[in-house]
Amino acid sequence: MEERFFAAFISCFFIALGVIIGGSFIGSIGDFATGDAPLTSMGRIADRLRIWAIVAAIGGTFDAIANFEKGLTDGSTIDFVKQVLLILSAMGGVKTGIIIIDWFLQKESP
Repeated sequence: MEERFFAAFISCFFIALGVIIGGSFIGSIGDFATGDAPLTSMGRIADRLRIWAIVAAIGGTFDAIANFEKGLTDGSTIDFVKQVLLILSAMGGVKTGIIIIDWFLQKESP
């Protein structure tokens, strides 16, 4: 595998992590401003951001679909495997972000 793939793999992880942590912290400021409890909304916001963090990390859904199609129809399985690994990396970043938010809120992760 090429070096650019490893950079993209690491970037996907940290982009998804940043979307979850940043989105839930910044999103809870809005609840604080409206008089709601920011810590209880932080976990709820993080749960809602899961799929969006993955989409943001892989760079949009059309590239992923095009790479899946290229891997399946053209017989280029390496592109298919690379795309699956990028999605798994983004999912790992999301899970790490959820664990950090749960740790900050002092609640047990499922």
